[in-house]
Amino acid sequence: MILYPAIDLKDGACVRLVRGEMEQSTVFHDDPTVPARAFADAGCDWLHLVDLNGAFEGKPVNGPVVDAILQAVEIPVQLGGGIRDMATVEAWFDKGVRRLILGTAAVKDPDFVRAACKAFPGRIAVGIDARKGRVAIEGWAQTTEITSTDLAKRFEDAGVAAIIYTDIERDGAMRGPNVGETAVLAHATVIPIIASGGVSSMEDLRALKACGAPLDGVISGRALYDGRIDPAEAAAYLRGSD
Repeated sequence: MILYPAIDLKDGACVRLVRGEMEQSTVFHDDPTVPARAFADAGCDWLHLVDLNGAFEGKPVNGPVVDAILQAVEIPVQLGGGIRDMATVEAWFDKGVRRLILGTAAVKDPDFVRAACKAFPGRIAVGIDARKGRVAIEGWAQTTEITSTDLAKRFEDAGVAAIIYTDIERDGAMRGPNVGETAVLAHATVIPIIASGGVSSMEDLRALKACGAPLDGVISGRALYDGRIDPAEAAAYLRGSD
């Protein structure tokens, strides 16, 4: 399993939200390259970036900050938020992003997601963000009637590299991840699952690793910034070095 430290970008800063509410944001760094370098120095294998403004506006907004992070670290970066067309996909890959996450597009434009997977094999992930079992889109502002499992099943033949599964009610709330629902989804689909939302301690990481589901990785944000989880220890534990 891989630890994906989360760097959420809002108005050029590194922030964390509570349950996806933009007005409930905490700024952790005015310069997001600082935590990016720190995570790389701690031995993390990937970074998970989200353009929060872009997710709401439907187009990239924090591009200059992403560019700066790409220049600051050598480890691969996955990015989500506001990616709704092939031109944007191509532009981000040209800049050096290793993997892109398509969320809203997976619901509203599945043909685009399939086309992106075909054009860039192994480099497109689908973000499934769920609120009470239903998929939310448009920066979590809208909740659909689609279940997480149903959405995952739609893309099993598309060549999706991974699914980032987030329980919105847990995200940023430091309540622990929804291990049960994450395991259910992982068992229901052949697509690798990356768990996200609520990871706040090493005990949470142990629970996810021991859940019996074939998880590919875990995303954590706030707990890494406030010291509840040491990134070096967590990365080593998840990859099996501990």
